[in-house]
Amino acid sequence: MHISYRLNANELDNNFLESLKAAFQDKEIEIVVYESDETHFLLENPANKKRLLTAVENIQNRSNLVELNWESI
Repeated sequence: MHISYRLNANELDNNFLESLKAAFQDKEIEIVVYESDETHFLLENPANKKRLLTAVENIQNRSNLVELNWESI
């Protein structure tokens, strides 16, 4: 089983620990902690990653850009 939690370090409390214990009961688990950022989160999904990297490339090459004016929004 794989469960991913995203929370602020200040939200860690005994309730969180108890929910981990309940979810995994007597099983051995591994806990990995890293500082999260939105870029990493968005690039984890292959489809999102491709779309974002293509958009960056388009901006760098000044191609496939869409120009909007405030009245059209």
